[in-house]
Amino acid sequence: MRKPLGTIVGARSGDKGGDANIGVWTRTPEAYEWLDSFLTTEKLKELLPEAGQVTRYELPNLKALNFVLHGLLGEGVASSTRFDPQAKALGEWLRSREVEIPEALL
Repeated sequence: MRKPLGTIVGARSGDKGGDANIGVWTRTPEAYEWLDSFLTTEKLKELLPEAGQVTRYELPNLKALNFVLHGLLGEGVASSTRFDPQAKALGEWLRSREVEIPEALL
């Protein structure tokens, strides 16, 4: 069923210099299993085309993934021309993207 990713995923984002971080997590092991296989770096780039170079980290004990979007903020918050120069809303932007979510997880 097509729904916003945020229907089953929480997110928090921010900046570290010119890089942006997005942490995403689920509440259940089943949802994490799906998220782990679904949200690859390629899929993240499809959902957030501005992402550029991305590194993904798996945190299975937390049922979470972390993504570092390298260079997204240029030289950092003081020089970024993005609407969200600290990447605080990036996680919510990701959560708003509509994706196919298995009905069993809804």
